[in-house]
Amino acid sequence: MGTTASPRTEPGSLESGPPRRRRPGLPADFNRLWTAESVSLVGTEVTALALPLTAVYVLHASTLQVGLLGTASWLPYVLFALVVGVWGDRLRRRRVLIVANLARAAFLGVIIALAVTGTLGVPLLFVLAFLVGAGNVVFEIFYYSYVPSLVAGPDLLVANSRLQASESTAQVAGPGLGGLLIQLLSAPLALLMDAVSFLFSALTLSRIRTVEPVPETAGDQGSILAQVRAGLALTWRSRVLLTLVGTAAICNLTAYWITVLFPLFCVRLLGLSAGMIGLVMSAGAVGSLLGAAVCGPFTRRVGVGQATLWTLFGEALGFLLLPFAPAHSWLCVPVLIAGWFIAGGTAAISRVVSISIRQTATPKDYLGRVNATHRFVSYGVVAVGTAAGGFLGNALGIRVAMAVAAAAMMTSVVCVLVSPLLHMREVDDAVVVPLVGRAAAASDPAEYEGGIEPAA
Repeated sequence: MGTTASPRTEPGSLESGPPRRRRPGLPADFNRLWTAESVSLVGTEVTALALPLTAVYVLHASTLQVGLLGTASWLPYVLFALVVGVWGDRLRRRRVLIVANLARAAFLGVIIALAVTGTLGVPLLFVLAFLVGAGNVVFEIFYYSYVPSLVAGPDLLVANSRLQASESTAQVAGPGLGGLLIQLLSAPLALLMDAVSFLFSALTLSRIRTVEPVPETAGDQGSILAQVRAGLALTWRSRVLLTLVGTAAICNLTAYWITVLFPLFCVRLLGLSAGMIGLVMSAGAVGSLLGAAVCGPFTRRVGVGQATLWTLFGEALGFLLLPFAPAHSWLCVPVLIAGWFIAGGTAAISRVVSISIRQTATPKDYLGRVNATHRFVSYGVVAVGTAAGGFLGNALGIRVAMAVAAAAMMTSVVCVLVSPLLHMREVDDAVVVPLVGRAAAASDPAEYEGGIEPAA
């Protein structure tokens, strides 16, 4: 977008400046995309619970194996996100989204068939989880780039708000529905809902008739490595962007370290049913809905820097409650619900602020690569976190390993304390620093490598 164009937004972004007049409705093709993604998100939330419980119930997986299963699901973000980000700026997105949905449905179908026939093994489950994760990487990066092809700039905030509402609703309904389906059908058959949701999404996307414009970089034959490097450089040279990526990495690493151990914690130490596990985890999504609702007033009152600081502290505090839930006590479930609720609500606010700063200041021709860089780091460490959870859960015990992760999450607060982000009041207090030095003569497609810093 250069230095003057209006920023794109993502789900949950904050709006700055005077309100714009909206058309009474969004395009029908956007509504098709919205419907497709809303159904798919519910199925994905079911899988988030059903896949590890398939390993536990069907394969009797150990703590380490459950951790490595999570690693297999998230490893594709490390391996593919940066390259997919470059191609996301080169290809038309709708067909890629349809293929990604069909591929994910097929991989889940193989897991279900093997589990039902008794031929599923732990190594094969790892491979299939990795392939589903690869499909997730492709879909997610292309999906966020596709929305502006269907919705005019002034209506993007309205469209993204609806998508964010669907995500939060899925997070509320998905775990509870997943727990119920697991109890009624079994964990492998609960995965069938996600497979069907992917097929529904592909069918609905195929009905979109809007002609997608050719991406601005579609004809760019420059080196993929050079384009990847340019996106990394823009993030690395900005203390604000670097802080946002760093705090996201710390929180994701430790949160998924805890999350991968949580089903085992509930089943083996607390004796909770699958339905109760789903209900407890749904409290995090309820907190997320509330956090999204109060985010605007809260950040306007304290400023985006202070909001980031205190919500990161609150997220760590919420997760710290979980390992202290007493077994076989009436306090067990209330403590777990409180922990997830606090963590979910505060994480929603910090995520909205982070997205808004990134989208407000990043040049348009860099959005795909900056977003891919953010996902590469912040999602890529999830693979490390899930592996660490498995190893330390085995070595220290599940309860102690969860407490260590929550304490480690507190280091994200330190990152904000030493960053210019702490003193930012508004999301648009960051400006693009123009290309300087030897980068001006670079042959790669980058036009900016200076980074983003708070405005003077």
